[in-house]
Amino acid sequence: MGLLEGKVVLVTGGGRGVGRGIALEAARHGAKVVVNDLGGSVTGEGEDQRVADQVVDVIKSRGGEAAASYDSVADHEGAKGIVDTAIERFGRLDVLVNNAGVLRDRMMFSMSPEDFDTVLKVHLYGAWNTMNHASAYWRAESKDGRQPSGSIINTVSSAGLQGQASQINYGAAKAGIAAMTIIASLELSRYGVRANCIGPGGFTRMVGQARADIEVKNPEDYTEFNAMNPANSAPAVVWLASDDSKPVTGQVLRMVGNSLCVYEPWRMGEEFYSTDAEGNPTQWDPAQVGHILGRYVFRTANPGIDAQRRK
Repeated sequence: MGLLEGKVVLVTGGGRGVGRGIALEAARHGAKVVVNDLGGSVTGEGEDQRVADQVVDVIKSRGGEAAASYDSVADHEGAKGIVDTAIERFGRLDVLVNNAGVLRDRMMFSMSPEDFDTVLKVHLYGAWNTMNHASAYWRAESKDGRQPSGSIINTVSSAGLQGQASQINYGAAKAGIAAMTIIASLELSRYGVRANCIGPGGFTRMVGQARADIEVKNPEDYTEFNAMNPANSAPAVVWLASDDSKPVTGQVLRMVGNSLCVYEPWRMGEEFYSTDAEGNPTQWDPAQVGHILGRYVFRTANPGIDAQRRK
């Protein structure tokens, strides 16, 4: 018996790379899988139904159950069609994995509004679109007495959580997804639904766009462990999708290669207060702000950007 026996798992962007690895691993653990993929290019142009169909064929050839979906997550009604595919084909939806994505990397001064908007539409809006429809379904199920054991798993990236030059659009979207996920965990727990993130890695076609020296392969084509296999994060996704993870929600995991860690969210550090000589609260003086931060927080006399510019 697999960890996902009897569950219905929907994976957006499930036709290639990380999403393909997740879809195949979910099926291996007994899930019925909806593979959603528009089949577009890395930058978001075109479409090709064969991309999703190929993964469905692999799952079926291994004795699993799967269905394809070709709608775009960037379209709100299209996202409804994606969620409806799972419910209509398999009678329910238990797990939503948001992995669909595109890249349009440029430094911000060279980036067009279209480049920024397209990436946010697929990543940030795409995750919200599917979560919006799936959460409405789960809420209705709960209110009708069929309490779900639902799970949302959203793909994030170090570009959003740690920063990456030339990816201000992608990083903004991924950071936003992490924040949305935490809020979703607060809103949906009463309906039996948890929400978490996974930060994957590996040689995907998105990485291949920036590096001509790598070989991009399908996850199932790796015959032995390779730290750059994009399917290496799939075990964490399967666990988060399973009932074993019921106590866990609102978390951001990172699984790359054979490494596993948990991102710590934004949190307040030590607080300082401005007072007068008698200890009464006063408004901060700007010069005192810099003095306190430099001496007690940053503990540095770094001369800053002017000195860097002179190097």
